[in-house]
Amino acid sequence: MLCWRHLAAVGALLVALSAVLALRSLAEHRRPDTTGRRPLRFASGGFKVALFADLHYGENAWTDWGPAQDAGSDRVMAAVLDAEKPDFVVYLGDLVTANNLGIPNASLYWDRAISSTRGRGIPWATVFGNHDDMPFEWPPEWFSPAGVPPVHCPPPSMSVSDCSFRGTPRHELMTSEIIRNGLSYSSNGPKNLWPSVSNYVLQVLSHRQDDPALLMYFLDSGGGSYPEVISSAQVQWFQSQSQFLNPNGRIPEIIFWHIPSTAYANVAPKAKSEIRKPCVGSINKEVVAPQEAEWGMMDALVKRDSVKAVFVGHNHGLDWCCPHEKLWLCFARHTGYGGYGNWPRGARVIQISEQPFSVQSWIRMENGTKHSDITLSS
Repeated sequence: MLCWRHLAAVGALLVALSAVLALRSLAEHRRPDTTGRRPLRFASGGFKVALFADLHYGENAWTDWGPAQDAGSDRVMAAVLDAEKPDFVVYLGDLVTANNLGIPNASLYWDRAISSTRGRGIPWATVFGNHDDMPFEWPPEWFSPAGVPPVHCPPPSMSVSDCSFRGTPRHELMTSEIIRNGLSYSSNGPKNLWPSVSNYVLQVLSHRQDDPALLMYFLDSGGGSYPEVISSAQVQWFQSQSQFLNPNGRIPEIIFWHIPSTAYANVAPKAKSEIRKPCVGSINKEVVAPQEAEWGMMDALVKRDSVKAVFVGHNHGLDWCCPHEKLWLCFARHTGYGGYGNWPRGARVIQISEQPFSVQSWIRMENGTKHSDITLSS
């Protein structure tokens, strides 16, 4: 029989072994990025992120209206990027409207959506929305005597054999973006989470050290080719990643996905009413359209004091931030001229300071004005 001294020795050995394994795992995770991407890092002035939501490129390419909408989206992003000069851009889903996209590969329009950011040398990341891989919806009028109108494909940036209507799967869109763009920090994510694809985490290193000072989590909220949901498997993935990267909650965390959770509906101002404090925003023109089902993602987030805010798109007529438990739930601003709604276009901007840590946010409009300033963490 083992005496208490033996048990104490075994316990000490296990503790030491656990510490060694933890250090080894952390060291492996901090190995240089083999993709050639430069590490994201705070500057002395902080780290600024612009959110482009619901661009909806590629709508009605067989009319004059559709290409004009895409040109408008180009103008909005250019105006925001030139006014704010962000360090990073997040494309918050629905870059394209695949169900209205009469070409064989939505990557052509996807490439246009990221071109304003790429052309200015700014790194970015993307998450999927519910329209990005929807199957093409045949307009009923195409079956009239007039028939199918000619579809004008954009100039090909890859081999395209014909203008058919097959759509493009999520993993093909993401793979095409990643392999053709050195400034893309997007990822297909773990294959065991598919058909959910855009699930990954990015570290922003400290200005003075090579230690992470911010963690940005990106999650695929579904829709299009499968239900609008963040799965239980994704929740488990987040819990595993956050425990591995940030076991003591020392590093602040912010979260991005496309379709709001029901928590947004619970904290929302009354539909079409004035936005009152503690919520801050400028448009509240519709009810929240949440995910179809929930499997614990918000529960996992509210248990972590390190999570400061969640940012979503999807609802074009909402741009507010409201508190929920110890974190903030924020909508972006409808950026693209594609999609429903005629509200003025713009983008949510997030300014993150490292020392002392704080998160500020505001809306930058296409016309250059700025409004809805809010402190999300300080």
